[in-house]
Amino acid sequence: MTSTTPLPPASQSNTDPSLRTSWAQERADLDRTQRPRRDRLMHEPPPASPPGTLVIDDTRRPKIVVIDYDADVFSEKEVESVDECIPYLTDDRPSITWVDVRGLGHKATFERLGEIFRVHPLALEDMVNVPQRPKAEVYGGEHVLIISRMAQVDERCELRTEQLAILVGKSFVLTVQEEADWDVMGAVRERIRVGRSAVRQRGADYLAYSLLDAVVDGFFPVLERLGERIEDLEIEVMDAKRSMSKPIHDMKRDLLTLRRAIWPQRDLVNALLREDNPIISRDTRVYLRDTYDHAVQLMDMVETYRELSSGLMDLHLSGMSNRMNEIMKVLTIISTIFLPVTAIAGIYGMNFHHDSSPYNMPELDWYYGYPLVWCLMLASVIGLLAYYRRKGWLGKNGDDG
Repeated sequence: MTSTTPLPPASQSNTDPSLRTSWAQERADLDRTQRPRRDRLMHEPPPASPPGTLVIDDTRRPKIVVIDYDADVFSEKEVESVDECIPYLTDDRPSITWVDVRGLGHKATFERLGEIFRVHPLALEDMVNVPQRPKAEVYGGEHVLIISRMAQVDERCELRTEQLAILVGKSFVLTVQEEADWDVMGAVRERIRVGRSAVRQRGADYLAYSLLDAVVDGFFPVLERLGERIEDLEIEVMDAKRSMSKPIHDMKRDLLTLRRAIWPQRDLVNALLREDNPIISRDTRVYLRDTYDHAVQLMDMVETYRELSSGLMDLHLSGMSNRMNEIMKVLTIISTIFLPVTAIAGIYGMNFHHDSSPYNMPELDWYYGYPLVWCLMLASVIGLLAYYRRKGWLGKNGDDG
């Protein structure tokens, strides 16, 4: 992992032991049925819609930030209108322009973006209508569209994944983020602000690589947090006196979500490494190989954690079964101990009068009959306890067995 890996805000809490220990309680107390459910298809067009149909909420406007730089000059500006980006895109400017659009909203803004950057209608549709499967596509030899996903663990210990679209041209990069409240590209912005960074010395394809590398590396702190959660779950499963099925199921679902995000991103990086890509230079492909290695490493980590989670569920069910067997064992021993006592009490509770026959319960006339019956009951209890202990069903031998 490179030193430029940006950490999401939640991942910076890995060193705080109090947050780690409170994870289980927070996750257990937060009922998913009370959380606002987000419609994953809210930006999908209706079935059989024409190609290039955009489904955008017009009630909010996106935040647009323009970063223009070369080896010597740097400027960063938040613009109100997309048309303010046009002066940065003229052919006579040797600089690289990064237009960062944060949030999906206001259809006219994105339609104008498509006109200014000459974006293919299908590419613009993929950038706006979420969620899309991570992929990389070349349009007309002029643009490369990269659809990726960012991941973060928020303050409620809930996994979030959001789409990031990167459109790469010869002298510009256009990024469209699904939401405006967070991203993993802050470190890349800081590197651009530094005058002698490698990003300032190279072209737009290297900027696109840096953004994609930041997105891929952003999964490492998320998986580190989930790995800590698995360690906590192992301790809880061993000592749990309640059902742990729901926390383990939540963990397996989060890992499945990460797998669905990381697996295709490995394929898209591999697609960018092809020699027939006219936008990505040969020098940038060398760096992309490192990003591909990170994606493979992430997949290995996800698969390992998924196996551990499955093992936790098996361990939990086995522990629950063992505890149930111990309970049934205790109840069985108690019932068998009192079985002869119950039999004796039942026998001497029968109403057979001795006056009718000398064979009808002659013990009723014995002078020590009542103490003898008590002694018989106690002897049966003590004898059974001694027998169970010798067999290893009670005491330390029983616990070891």
